[in-house]
Amino acid sequence: MTDTPAPRHIPDRLDKPLSSAIFSWEALLVAIAVVIFAVNSFASPYFLDPWSLSDLTFNFTEKGLIALAMALLIISGEIDLSVAAIVALASTMMGMAVQAGAGTPVLVAIGTVVGLGCGAFNGLLVTRLGLPSIVVTIGTMSLFRGIAFIILGDQAYKGYPDSFAFFGQGYVWWVFSFELALFLVAAMIYWFVLHRTSFGRRVFAIGNNPVACQFSGVRVDRIKFILFCLTGLMSGIASVLITSRLGSTRPSIAQGYELEAITMVVLGGVSILGGAGSILGVVLAAFIMGLVTFGLGLLNVPGIVMSIFIGLLLIIVIALPIVWRRLREGRFA
Repeated sequence: MTDTPAPRHIPDRLDKPLSSAIFSWEALLVAIAVVIFAVNSFASPYFLDPWSLSDLTFNFTEKGLIALAMALLIISGEIDLSVAAIVALASTMMGMAVQAGAGTPVLVAIGTVVGLGCGAFNGLLVTRLGLPSIVVTIGTMSLFRGIAFIILGDQAYKGYPDSFAFFGQGYVWWVFSFELALFLVAAMIYWFVLHRTSFGRRVFAIGNNPVACQFSGVRVDRIKFILFCLTGLMSGIASVLITSRLGSTRPSIAQGYELEAITMVVLGGVSILGGAGSILGVVLAAFIMGLVTFGLGLLNVPGIVMSIFIGLLLIIVIALPIVWRRLREGRFA
């Protein structure tokens, strides 16, 4: 007689996908968003007004666009701290162009090309010279912002064309702003690229083990260079939106955007060490950040308090995913 082999145990996360979804990080973010929405609706009588909710989207769409590209970059094991400075430099270049009489199409092109160029510059320093991305982007953060201050000083560029205002102030339908529409379309594109293409699988693999990927034939430096270019491009697009919304350019524009974008990425469940994360989580985190800052604004909370809150939130969300992951591993063991 032959012994009957014992049946293999199927892990709980495969046997019960619904349970896995319920206890996922994204589900927790949805619950947090619902709670914050309810608190804001009780805290301010103006919160549930459709136009107030529309204004809420302007609090996160520009930073959210940067966060989408930043998520891929952090998943690959790199980071870009110069994104806000790229916004400032691109906006300054657009301001110079409008003083020379440039029209709306030229301004949009300048903003995106300058952002792309800055991202490519960061990528070359990291991939070609082998410099740490955190050191490189701290340096270029000062470089790009410094150039904007040298050009503008304490002055401001104004006089943008009326048609240019649509990108940051226009609506595609009723209270549905152009910025929100662009953010949602970009989120779907990034979701598809990261989770449904071989390029996205390579990004995850590089974040987990770049050396193994290199020996497996994956062009690690090329992919990282593309990711830096994407981050610069999204910063350039964000510069078009914020300049259009404000109608002017100052060297201090987008101050602190890099902190908020990174907070969105980490709050969205992307591992700061690389190799893990999802676009859905980043989108949910962007909405949560928008809800929080808009709610505090309705309550007339000073901006410095919001900055303190964002800093504390960044520290918490770096630690919280580790605790949450350990709890999940204990449950599914």
